[in-house]
Amino acid sequence: MQKRTLLTAAALLIASSAPAFAHLDPAEHGSLLAGISHPLVGLDHILVMVAVGLWASQIGGKALLAVPGAFVGTMATGFLLAMVGVQLPFVEPAILASVVALGLLVAMAIRMPAAASAAVVGVFALFHGYAHGGELGAAGALPFGLGFVIATALLHLAGIALGLGINRLASGRVLSRIIGGVTALAGVALIVN
Repeated sequence: MQKRTLLTAAALLIASSAPAFAHLDPAEHGSLLAGISHPLVGLDHILVMVAVGLWASQIGGKALLAVPGAFVGTMATGFLLAMVGVQLPFVEPAILASVVALGLLVAMAIRMPAAASAAVVGVFALFHGYAHGGELGAAGALPFGLGFVIATALLHLAGIALGLGINRLASGRVLSRIIGGVTALAGVALIVN
């Protein structure tokens, strides 16, 4: 029964995700609510944020905090870089590559030290944060930034909870790897489209 519930929850998460339209009209940004909703309306963002949490749960130990924490912190740094006008190349390709790469890390159940894992997600997080800041004018940057940090952290927590729940099942490691593979394939589909 528990296995069926987890499978249903994972399927609903994937099915209810909107296409990768996370990059909204900048005029609509500038509020806490817009910041919270922003990562929740793009499949690329949802897949990466949940994969970060799922990967952290696979690694365990210090990675449970270090990996999502590094993502959130570096994402905020990328946001600030965009807000002050620093130019960062290849933002959208790096975001799409992050979906594939993090999906593969989960699918292959790669175990690295927490610091190395945090560094890997940090590289991708820089581009995610930059994209958020690059779409926003100066007005309302603080509430918007706070909102997307909160939503990102919640998606990471969802990934950790999903991973820890799956790991309790007899076939949990296989299921976790399948979710990673589906994430990587979804990333490839986003790149092709």
